[in-house]
Amino acid sequence: MSVQRAGKLKQLERLLPEGLLVDSTWLSARGYSTSLRTKYVASGWLEQPARRVYRRPRGQLSWQQAVISLQTLLGHRLAVGGRTALELQGYAHYLSQGGSEVHLHGPRKPPSWLTALRLKEQFVYRNSKLLFGSDLDEVNFPPLVPGADKQGDRSLQDAGLRSLAWGQWDWPLTVSAPERAILELLDELPDHESFHQVDVLMEGLSDLAPRRLQKLLVCCRNVKVKRLFFFFADRHHHAWLKHVERAAVDLGAGKRMLVKEGRYDPAYQITVPKELDEAR
Repeated sequence: MSVQRAGKLKQLERLLPEGLLVDSTWLSARGYSTSLRTKYVASGWLEQPARRVYRRPRGQLSWQQAVISLQTLLGHRLAVGGRTALELQGYAHYLSQGGSEVHLHGPRKPPSWLTALRLKEQFVYRNSKLLFGSDLDEVNFPPLVPGADKQGDRSLQDAGLRSLAWGQWDWPLTVSAPERAILELLDELPDHESFHQVDVLMEGLSDLAPRRLQKLLVCCRNVKVKRLFFFFADRHHHAWLKHVERAAVDLGAGKRMLVKEGRYDPAYQITVPKELDEAR
């Protein structure tokens, strides 16, 4: 083996942790040509879990490794959100089994190769701009190797996100905090989530941070989501609700029929399932 090739391998070991993913564009930008990548794959130094995607072999690929790779090495503005974020933060017992879906929220779609990975989970993408504009473009996602700031980047918290340590090396997995995740989940009503599920979940959300909620509600662009949030919050009389300034939140005008033959709620001008009254 030539000295130059040995040096390139040492560099790859330093730049690409075992188990994480990069694409051909990332490797090319660092001097790894197509022919060199082909040799690495043939020699077992790299493996290809999908076309034009590479990783240094280490055990079975997980969805967390794929997402962390996107967020850190590849620089995609994607956060684990909605149902998945709530499940990761201890609220799974309020939600029925949602199958094997991982919800990703961001201003742009993830690369197409993500769905080609051989994982038991299915990735579901939601456009975050419809709820919160381009706020994720302003967030500094945590680097793979943490810096000196142990408190984390302020922009992450301001956007209603947090970093969860994952795996043996505590790699950062960026997810929506519960305050943001519940708004993302409400956006799934009525087509992809049930009112009963959200009602049970909202009953258990007794520890939300009102300041973070306030900021997210003011920034939220979806009238349906904001009205539903206050509707469910009123039902469960959480202590944090009195610290949220409703007058600062634009709830729009006009009626919203969310379900057919439901009950009309005059306070928020929405039609909700009659079964919710029976559940009280």
